[in-house]
Amino acid sequence: MKSNEAYFFFYTTTNDDGNLTDLGAVMAEFPLDPQLAKMLIASCNHNCSNEILSITAMLSVPQCFVRPNEARKAADEAKMRFAHIDGDHLTLLNVYHAFKQNMEDPHWCYDNFINYRSLKSGDNVRQQLSRIMDRFNLKRTSTEFTSKDYYINIRKALVNGFFMQVAHLERTGHYLTVKDNQVVQLHPSTCLDHKPDWVIYNEFVLTTKNYIRTVTDIKREYIGTDNQVALLII
Repeated sequence: MKSNEAYFFFYTTTNDDGNLTDLGAVMAEFPLDPQLAKMLIASCNHNCSNEILSITAMLSVPQCFVRPNEARKAADEAKMRFAHIDGDHLTLLNVYHAFKQNMEDPHWCYDNFINYRSLKSGDNVRQQLSRIMDRFNLKRTSTEFTSKDYYINIRKALVNGFFMQVAHLERTGHYLTVKDNQVVQLHPSTCLDHKPDWVIYNEFVLTTKNYIRTVTDIKREYIGTDNQVALLII
């Protein structure tokens, strides 16, 4: 993994003199990894900062899905009820929305194999991040849910943060990370039931194989020319 200093370089948060840019100064105020802070700030430009707030909060707390040994099948079925076709980040958003719609009920969490403490912690993180956004006049907005751009905008904002964590599907059927050409596979826990050409991932997991975990389907054009990783893509 890159150090935080290296991430800050890639996120262009320092100028030629080594001082923080305006973006870097705001990012530094968030108690988040740089990619999450960048994603959250960028979401304001994609009209989806409410949703990215929720996703960021969910990524900042322990795993929300419970999978007890004695009820794995039931737990897997429950998880799939929240699954989004485009991947795991949007699945986490579905979980958070359902938690709020069910009045943060711990019994609902138990029935759906959801870790109540993780969701409550995530909600607290979200409130904390919201206050920081307000301090810097970062608007909390959403695209209309009925709009075709609702999920597209969220995925574009995800790429703004995780552009150094992109992988491409090769003809051999495995994925190759764009940053360092690591051969990887989608983690078995993913909600994706297909292999997209391009994905962003939240973490790299090394076991007997190289896995990328918490992944979402993206389009090549979402990466754009303003992100340095685009220079690595031929």
